[in-house]
Amino acid sequence: MTPESIPDAVELGGVWDLTESTGEHACDFAVPGDVVSALRSANLIADPYWGRNEYDLRWICERDWTISRRFTHAGGAAEFVVDGLDTVAEVRINGKPVLSARNAHRRFRVAVDGLKAGENDIAITLRSPVKAGGEAQKALPFHIPSMNEHPVMGAMCPIPNGNMLRKPQCDFGWDWNIALASSGIWGRIALEPVAARVADVVVHQTHAKGRVTLQVEVHVAGGDGPVMIDLCGQAASAVPVAGVAHLSLSLKNPDLWWPVGQGAQTLHDLTISYAGATAQRRIGLRKLELVSKEDKAGRSFLFRVNGRDVFAKGANWIPADALHARITPEGVRDLLQSAVDANMNMIRIWGGAHYGEESLYDLCDEHGILVWQDFMNA
Repeated sequence: MTPESIPDAVELGGVWDLTESTGEHACDFAVPGDVVSALRSANLIADPYWGRNEYDLRWICERDWTISRRFTHAGGAAEFVVDGLDTVAEVRINGKPVLSARNAHRRFRVAVDGLKAGENDIAITLRSPVKAGGEAQKALPFHIPSMNEHPVMGAMCPIPNGNMLRKPQCDFGWDWNIALASSGIWGRIALEPVAARVADVVVHQTHAKGRVTLQVEVHVAGGDGPVMIDLCGQAASAVPVAGVAHLSLSLKNPDLWWPVGQGAQTLHDLTISYAGATAQRRIGLRKLELVSKEDKAGRSFLFRVNGRDVFAKGANWIPADALHARITPEGVRDLLQSAVDANMNMIRIWGGAHYGEESLYDLCDEHGILVWQDFMNA
């Protein structure tokens, strides 16, 4: 759900204060952002990309950092939400613990009560991933080697115990990446009112000749009444059971989505309404199959889109920048356009990094790019 569809939400992005555990360093911190980028923006460190500067900046990931700010609220209860909290972190609001996190590859939503009418404060302590990884390693009954111990990869992945954390593994170094293991916040952070909301939407498509049937699974919370959906002028409604509504739509002669070079990238707006809350998804109508059959070489491995075999041409998708604060929607769009210009029609989102933002997948839809999605830490 977009922030615009959530009335009275308090958005917490913007400028925070960054302090280091020893008190040695302090500066502004832009949210979303990361510690290394904040220190660089404040001219407290050298450019991590210049020469061998990264070697002199690894002390940053060996320390704890705290970001904090004040905000105004109407008071009472709310839900604290954050997308992409990297990684071992404790969140406190008005000094009260709200969340203890250890997984950068998920979203968090927790109930918060006792907010004051007027000014409140929030503080997030970002623990050193080096220390946290080391502590997790020591807690095991036996040692599990990390990449820094590998005879070849060790030189490129010098920071130890990254495999102990649900954090992008490339942060600890890779053949293409600087090794700084920075911490921060990747996406939206906000306080939302306790109200009806559309939590998630899952769409399944069944294609037959001249027709597509959509099974739409809508997860809702905080309200009552029916869930309503609309797509291409077709509408349906259903009452949720245990927070999930199952709805069905059937479209005749659908306008299909095709990979680039195969046809048009037609997208349709799916609108969801529930107890005053709304959400929207842009979807392509397509049948995508992985065909694996016995052949003379063993087994086939090919993709079939809308009944047509499509030769996959693509590349590995790694983060657009080693430092998340430097990634921009414009830069991502330019990279995907470059892939199309190079006659690619697929990207593999690599499992050593992090899941893409929703906007990445939307842009792939717009550009006609198929996505091969790895599990993170795979």
